[in-house]
Amino acid sequence: MQRILPRHFSMLRDFHLADFFTLGNAACGVGAVLFAMLYMQSQLPFHFFAAAALAPAAFIFDVFDGKIARARHQHSALGRELDSLADIVSFGVAPAALGFAAGLQGGWDAAALIYFVCCGVSRLARYNVTAETLSSDSGKVRYFEGTPIPTSVLLTAVLAFAAWQGRVGDDLYGGEFSLGPWLVHPLSLIYVLSGSLMISKTLRIPKL
Repeated sequence: MQRILPRHFSMLRDFHLADFFTLGNAACGVGAVLFAMLYMQSQLPFHFFAAAALAPAAFIFDVFDGKIARARHQHSALGRELDSLADIVSFGVAPAALGFAAGLQGGWDAAALIYFVCCGVSRLARYNVTAETLSSDSGKVRYFEGTPIPTSVLLTAVLAFAAWQGRVGDDLYGGEFSLGPWLVHPLSLIYVLSGSLMISKTLRIPKL
């Protein structure tokens, strides 16, 4: 046992300060998913707003982990992979879970949410593969191909505003329609739009 424990905890020695901020990002994402599920059970507005509030909190952690890594010159493959995994939870799975909790529960809605998450996964994978070739001499990526996945905080903001107005569940903006075998809420199209912009190769956004 004395030999096994140090080997398990030795991984922590490979983590830099920025990586712990990245884990804070991931923790916010997981918390948002749990609050979204709790809201579906309790229907208490506090749980919905708590899930929504964790999106900007995750964004703050995401911003600071990059700033700290650059300031301390501690870029690493581990940090890049860790950042992508945290981002897909906080800015992919969590917004989709919140959308589902808000009432986007029709068959086409579910397809839109799945499409959105898959676009986020694809966008992050492409970013990791091309990051080295897109980097300048300083090691900083000059531009994004497609919108960065943290822009999904805007989706969360829309849902939070809808909840504040009492426009969730059966009262979602745009109502619902039957399209073939499944129901669809027009509001789910914002997820389709967000996902499509993320995987666009023609849209280039300078990275500040």
